[in-house]
Amino acid sequence: MCGDAALADDILQETYLRLLRAHPGRGPETENAAYVFKIATNLLYDHWRRQRRERRFFGLWPVAAPRADANLAHDMGRWLLELKPQERALLWLAHVEGWSHLEIAGILELRPGSVRVLLFRARARLLRVLARAGVGSEALR
Repeated sequence: MCGDAALADDILQETYLRLLRAHPGRGPETENAAYVFKIATNLLYDHWRRQRRERRFFGLWPVAAPRADANLAHDMGRWLLELKPQERALLWLAHVEGWSHLEIAGILELRPGSVRVLLFRARARLLRVLARAGVGSEALR
């Protein structure tokens, strides 16, 4: 979701520290996984909010160019970075993790009906990004 391996490592480490401190109840494995995704997503959102405040305060607007992997025919990561954070989270949880709308709603603190609509919009926006890059919907297969 973040497009930065170092940041992802930091988020992962902080997520597991918080998980260990919280001692969640011993529920089904999917509940614990949802809890971990919720922690990680909230940490990432906090990071982005903090960055936005810092940029406003200092008047800096750095643009980090995503790294392209020369071995990949299509750099999906670069195109995903053009989406909003919530759109990336929705697409990741639904299509990579294979979670239901209800599970995604719990993680992202949305209503299940909203997840369906927002996921539809995120897919449509990703298709527009791909079309702009000259790649068709076959890249999603």
